[in-house]
Amino acid sequence: MQDMEKEQIPQPEDEGKKNPLTSVIVSGVGLFSVLILLAPSAVPDFIPVVGALDEAVATGLLISCLAYFGVDIGAVFGRGKKKEADGDVIDAEVKEHH
Repeated sequence: MQDMEKEQIPQPEDEGKKNPLTSVIVSGVGLFSVLILLAPSAVPDFIPVVGALDEAVATGLLISCLAYFGVDIGAVFGRGKKKEADGDVIDAEVKEHH
């Protein structure tokens, strides 16, 4: 029994805190994507399909970076947060046809 107690995985003390290095990297990626979106001519669009995708990728990266820091872009466009159900109960009414 003592062996089992020693093998327990310790819980992290800083569950709600973010790693500072990760935050710096995410901030850098977000800044880079903003620069790409503000100066789209910096990346040439000479390749027909790939050239148009750089703005789309930069937009996706920016949205992901903002979500990492807790900014909900969906709320700007009128999409609210999903409501959590009170449980796994579904109210249903059954009508029998004779």
